[in-house]
Amino acid sequence: MTLAPAHVDRWSGEDVSVARVEAELGELRAATGRGGAPDLRTSVLSHAAWVPPHWAEQAEAALAGLEERHPSRTILLFPQDPDGRHAIDAEVSLHCFPIPDQENRVCSEVVSLRLHGRKAEAPASILAPLLIPDLPAFLRWRGEPPWGEEPFPQLLGVVDRLIVDSTEWPALPDSYARFAEVFDDVAVSDIAWARTSRWRRQLSSLWPGIAEVRHVHVRATPAQAHLVAGWLRSRLERPEIELSITPADRFEGIDVDGEPAPFPPGDPPAPSDLLSDELDQFGRDPIYEAAVRGSLP
Repeated sequence: MTLAPAHVDRWSGEDVSVARVEAELGELRAATGRGGAPDLRTSVLSHAAWVPPHWAEQAEAALAGLEERHPSRTILLFPQDPDGRHAIDAEVSLHCFPIPDQENRVCSEVVSLRLHGRKAEAPASILAPLLIPDLPAFLRWRGEPPWGEEPFPQLLGVVDRLIVDSTEWPALPDSYARFAEVFDDVAVSDIAWARTSRWRRQLSSLWPGIAEVRHVHVRATPAQAHLVAGWLRSRLERPEIELSITPADRFEGIDVDGEPAPFPPGDPPAPSDLLSDELDQFGRDPIYEAAVRGSLP
């Protein structure tokens, strides 16, 4: 269940500097601790997100279910009109949640930056000073990254982990070839891969009969279908396994050589749950990387 924050403090400004944003954030933290039991700043990470305008609603919905589980500093970068004024508009807020049976509250910091004009061309210089020193930094990229084009490479240079959802990519599996090129540059997570976990466990339970599979038909998003097929090919060391897909909004089923696999128990996780789980991962995932490579023609 998503909890509403017990208290929200907020500041906003137009055409501001990064130094002003930092100062206002510090003032909000100082103000919330006055006149009673101090609120706890227990950030365990910095969580940045690159959010083109058409992804704004989804990004904010995922954030709403995340804050009380991962106290963090979240920095939302919203690129605006590239030909507009050269400025940063900011909103800084402190979201405090109650701690059961205590007077203290735990607080998360949210920094929303609208990057106008050329400010969107160099976001790493804006993001880096706002990351909390000595804590891991994650970057959630909404939509398909512009492979090899700025600002994607520069943002990878200031974070520890990249989180994507390849369900949002239109050209699969070809885009996985470009994605594999960044595996040596930054640790990666893919929410589309996380959504297949129940089905991968179910398919594993079919061992050893599944070892000789020749064809899988998947009713799911193309990302889920290609990743499951790539996972089977890589784990079984059988690149010749064929894949056919019936596109669906979610993973609805998989046939193994014409036989339906049993439906896995449980319910699909919510988007905020999936993102929360990825924020608990810090190293590379060699099984996922092999699945990506196994998905390629």
